[in-house]
Amino acid sequence: MRFMFVGDSMTIGRAGDYTWRYRMWQHLATSFDGPYDIVGPRTELYDTVANAPVGASYADPAFPADARRHLAGWGEGWLHMAPIVRETVAAEQADILLVSLGLIDLGFYTDSAQTALNARRFIADARAANPHVRMILLPVIPNIRARTDAPFAAECDRFNELLAKSVADLDSAISPILLASRPESYAIDRDTYDGTHPGPSGEHKLAAAFAGAMHQAWGLGGPYGSVSH
Repeated sequence: MRFMFVGDSMTIGRAGDYTWRYRMWQHLATSFDGPYDIVGPRTELYDTVANAPVGASYADPAFPADARRHLAGWGEGWLHMAPIVRETVAAEQADILLVSLGLIDLGFYTDSAQTALNARRFIADARAANPHVRMILLPVIPNIRARTDAPFAAECDRFNELLAKSVADLDSAISPILLASRPESYAIDRDTYDGTHPGPSGEHKLAAAFAGAMHQAWGLGGPYGSVSH
């Protein structure tokens, strides 16, 4: 089983972060019954000093190099990932995509309808590379901007509705898609370090959303339990 994390700045993380990818790796290492790999063409964190994805200083230096692989980028969304997912899934032979995208699209690039179309393109192209690929999609978690920008907050809500409809329309037995549940207790004042990006508690909650969906729907892994750090 080959897992690939796909996401924006909340997924790649900045230099010095653990990342929710790390939390998910810990979960898989302690609960997944069977062989698995984490795959992807990138391993870096985002270095905010260099203003580039060149960081290697994860909060836990024992995070194995192979487990650091991903397809995530600071400032990248569905708009950027849809054109490259087919070649990446094919090259990495990914079986399960854990996808957290949309906030950056809605904030800077596309409206909710356009973003949903890019999500559908992503799904179609991932399947073109692997007709049996499975996907778990996380709804957008509105950030602090949504508190004062009502149109942006409305676009986040609208996109989540369209994403849920896309999952319902496109789910299939040979290539299932799950819509993960947004963590009910997720609070931007407590679970992020800047109103957008997850801190340690937020990382655990994002990992738990994916782990819970995967375990409940497909029987993969076990219930998520907060591990060290």
